[in-house]
Amino acid sequence: MKIKDREQEQARLDKLLNYENEYYARGAALIAGADEVGRGPLAGPVLACAVILPRGRRIENIDDSKRLTEKRREILDKIIRESALAVSIGIAHVKTIDEINILQATVKAMTDAVNGLSVRPDVVLIDALRLPGVNIPQRSIIKGDALSMSVAAASIVAKVARDAMMRKYHELYPEYGFDQHKGYGTKKHITAICEFGLCPIHRRSFSAKFTERAYE
Repeated sequence: MKIKDREQEQARLDKLLNYENEYYARGAALIAGADEVGRGPLAGPVLACAVILPRGRRIENIDDSKRLTEKRREILDKIIRESALAVSIGIAHVKTIDEINILQATVKAMTDAVNGLSVRPDVVLIDALRLPGVNIPQRSIIKGDALSMSVAAASIVAKVARDAMMRKYHELYPEYGFDQHKGYGTKKHITAICEFGLCPIHRRSFSAKFTERAYE
């Protein structure tokens, strides 16, 4: 990395720590970041992650998981897990999503992730949501996965974990191509649903509205 590029990266990382540094200045010692992945797909679980990084830990190239390649996410996932003081995963499976709706299932998964941390944080930085079931001070940050080091770390771990689950589901239901689209409503996925119907990991509560168009 060239000197100029390295300086730009360090400045970007400084900015990603603004929220964390605000709470450290207030006396917090442990800060968790929490994020989820999988609200939009037609199939598979919604998965959340909570991560506590050591104070001052700077991880180069960390960013919102959606901005990273699969290879980069997997490299960073390993670094984050090795660096973190605690990592916790929460999952809401399809049955829960269909029973209580995707928003409430997301809140449940994120709540389980935060409450499952082996170390209790002083504050939780959360991407966009608030978690009534978490009895810890929390800060909801719109697009937090692009603005906070801790939330970005959680977004990466969540994404890598869910993608791995969807690859496993592909082995059970190869006709749908879950290893490629990870359950999202791509043309290939919708075509497969029209041909083969819904499988056990499809979300019945809102798969139909996407597939109906294919029959028009």
